[in-house]
Amino acid sequence: MLIEKLAAGVVRVQTPLGPRYVMPSFLQRLYLLWMFRNFPILPHAVLSTRQQRMIDRMCIESVASFAFADGLDELPVIGTIEHRPPVGSQTKPPRRSRESESSLAAEARQRP
Repeated sequence: MLIEKLAAGVVRVQTPLGPRYVMPSFLQRLYLLWMFRNFPILPHAVLSTRQQRMIDRMCIESVASFAFADGLDELPVIGTIEHRPPVGSQTKPPRRSRESESSLAAEARQRP
């Protein structure tokens, strides 16, 4: 089974629109086998920054499909990435305005 995954494995990426299947290169499959060595399913948030970038790059470069089609159902799944955020949407915390920062500083100064 390990050799089959190394030879022609795919990665399942769970998205809000449904699962996508990405066909990585040989070196990416090798790295992904190591990445999924202990768990078959990993949330996107627990991956390192490097791993997240690799998954995002694979999703952009590779054509992903909604379901197995055209004979892809025989290919083994290396692992599953859950709830991958949409590419390009970086969620940043809301920034405070200068007014709220200055009012907080004024409050802090007034307290004994």
